[in-house]
Amino acid sequence: MSLDVWLERVQPSTVHEGNITHNLNRMAEAAGIYKALWRPEELGITTAGELVPLLAEGLAKLEAEPEHYRTFDAPNGWGRYEDFVRFVRNYLSACREYPEATVRVSR
Repeated sequence: MSLDVWLERVQPSTVHEGNITHNLNRMAEAAGIYKALWRPEELGITTAGELVPLLAEGLAKLEAEPEHYRTFDAPNGWGRYEDFVRFVRNYLSACREYPEATVRVSR
């Protein structure tokens, strides 16, 4: 016989990080995902899984009309359609992979 002992501590760990310029706020608003991205707490969103339907719908809109959304590109070049679509796609993928993750944003 033996005795096994161990101490465990659960610590939060980051499973996804993303950063995108606020210059794309108008594009996000036009695609219907500004609050989901910049202000999820105003929608009562606390977990990544809650973002999935909103981001999926927004991404579908972005991909369906690229020329329309390119009109929201930042004139100074800091904030382009391609960058935003990639950001949303990656964020959506992470939300699907880690639906129980806590959503945190910093503006």
